[in-house]
Amino acid sequence: MKKINGIIMQYFEWYVDCKQNLWNDITKEAEKLADLGITALWLPPAYKGMGGKDEIGYAVYDLYDLGEFDQKGTIKTKYGSKDEYLNCIMTLKQAGIESYADIVLNHKMGADYLQTIPAIKIDWGDHNKPVANQEVVRVATKFTFPGRNHKYSDFEWNWTHFDGIDYNDKTKEHAIFKFKDKDWSAAVDEEYGNYDYLMGADLDFKNPEVVEECTKWGKWYLETTKVDGFRLDAVKHIDANFYKNWIKELRKESGDELFTVGEYWSGDISKLHRYITETEGEISLFDVPLHYHLEVASKDENYDMSKILEGTLVKENPSKAVTFVDNHDTQPGQSLQSFIQGWFKPAAYSIILLRDEGYPCIFYGDFYGIPHDNIPPVEELKTILEIRKEKAYGVQHDYFDHPDYIGWTREGDSEHLQSGIAVVISNSFDGEKRMYIGKDLVGEKFVDALANCEEIVEIDQEGCGTFKVKGKSTSIWVRI
Repeated sequence: MKKINGIIMQYFEWYVDCKQNLWNDITKEAEKLADLGITALWLPPAYKGMGGKDEIGYAVYDLYDLGEFDQKGTIKTKYGSKDEYLNCIMTLKQAGIESYADIVLNHKMGADYLQTIPAIKIDWGDHNKPVANQEVVRVATKFTFPGRNHKYSDFEWNWTHFDGIDYNDKTKEHAIFKFKDKDWSAAVDEEYGNYDYLMGADLDFKNPEVVEECTKWGKWYLETTKVDGFRLDAVKHIDANFYKNWIKELRKESGDELFTVGEYWSGDISKLHRYITETEGEISLFDVPLHYHLEVASKDENYDMSKILEGTLVKENPSKAVTFVDNHDTQPGQSLQSFIQGWFKPAAYSIILLRDEGYPCIFYGDFYGIPHDNIPPVEELKTILEIRKEKAYGVQHDYFDHPDYIGWTREGDSEHLQSGIAVVISNSFDGEKRMYIGKDLVGEKFVDALANCEEIVEIDQEGCGTFKVKGKSTSIWVRI
């Protein structure tokens, strides 16, 4: 369950230039982040990747190496050392901020040795379809982790622990090769016929040794790091039963809630509902349909704003929805590029931060900017965070009744002085909305905290006010 008015912050972007020092940077920022109202940080993958000091974290090599061993040309990871990571998590706890670890179990990369085995080449467009007869391939599937020398775990990975790979070193061919006598998992997304295979050496979760080792590692990781929850990478490519059982086992072992959100990347709400059912409600999901609605609204002035929440997880199952605007995969140049235009970012963040439903996650690249692409920070974001923390309380009234501009109000409550807000968003023309904000606010005066409109709005005897918005902008009305 989310904290009341809790906010997750994804504390990295794809090109973050942290000079192997991110954990220390977070330690220094912890109190400031808490003051902003941040209650949890989604930290990047902390284990050694194939790219060593330049590895963002998704080309996983050794899950047990948190920046402790000389492997892949470095002791520290891109983000720092193991001790710095553990200190970062402890400092965040002291500041009242939870840490969510990014868990990447779908694949491994950067094997220590090659193995020669029989395999069948598979069609890129239909992963159920062979395109050649069985052949002998030489593949990177033997992981012995010599730099760690069996500390924490004696487990060594070989080809039997995987079901496929995308490179044959023998012929230098890039293709999907499914290993002899192996089958893809069934409880995965059906894109490409079966989307078990994504990249690298694909873990075979039908192998009991793989399930046992991943569960042992999860317990070790939890005990070692004391993280408070997890962000699960690429869940649509992993048998749903595995993660359902994995998180149940870790919760049982720890006795803690361990808030967990999965990345099931699909704009199809029915697939998200299905995954939540398959995992028996153990795992929340990022609201990908909402992200795509926000993207289209930012790029198409004919988009019907009244439908922006239709077919989204936050509308249909808000208790399981982690809402977000953008992330490291949607930013320019990345695999899921679908970056929301800058002018619409205040609107998008108002939708995820100033409404009652969902557990919002803000993006490092929006808060600090993305220097790699000369993208500045969203200058209104700090103001919106402050309004959420101080004023976004009370009963909510929605006015999603016009194709060009929408609005809502929050009545405020007695616990938060001067609370209560009205929000109006336009993606095309100037507009205004007469909206009910509560009889307790009769006579109160409101101004636009984003200074896009200059008027002062006074609440009439019926508890209503007429709140304006300029074309292609957002106005957040707060009490004077």
